[in-house]
Amino acid sequence: MSGSANHDLPVLGQGFYWQDLQVGQRFGTFRRTITEADLVSFIGTTGMLEAIFLQADYPDGAIAGRPVPGALTYAMIEGFLLQSMIQGTGLAMLELHKKILAPVVVGDTVRAQVEVTEVRPTSRNNRAIVTSRIDVFNQRDEMVMTYTATRMLAGRPTAG
Repeated sequence: MSGSANHDLPVLGQGFYWQDLQVGQRFGTFRRTITEADLVSFIGTTGMLEAIFLQADYPDGAIAGRPVPGALTYAMIEGFLLQSMIQGTGLAMLELHKKILAPVVVGDTVRAQVEVTEVRPTSRNNRAIVTSRIDVFNQRDEMVMTYTATRMLAGRPTAG
């Protein structure tokens, strides 16, 4: 088999086709500790140059530690989902409803639980609209964010 292409083999890292998902199906993501470098890179890239993210000794004191933007937490979780659940099958993010429940700070470790809440095939092109609830937790198992994502996913390729 050395050097030969076998298109019948499953591809490692390939996301789910919509036919592989069912309402009620649940998944967990990997965990990731948010570092100072993550914060600095993210705020520099996005322009979120808010004092609360820039100053290690921000005087307000409302949040203990070095807070990170909710958008950074969301982006990390979406990265996990892109690398696993929707890699190569995700066609579009159609709708997103997000609620921040608690602060995330540098040094926190985040993970998510995903539950498929709707799978609705479209009328053409072997696609479906898939809605999922994503609950994000820190290392103390406190929910820090919850969001609902509605995406368009590709269907399993047909022979031909």
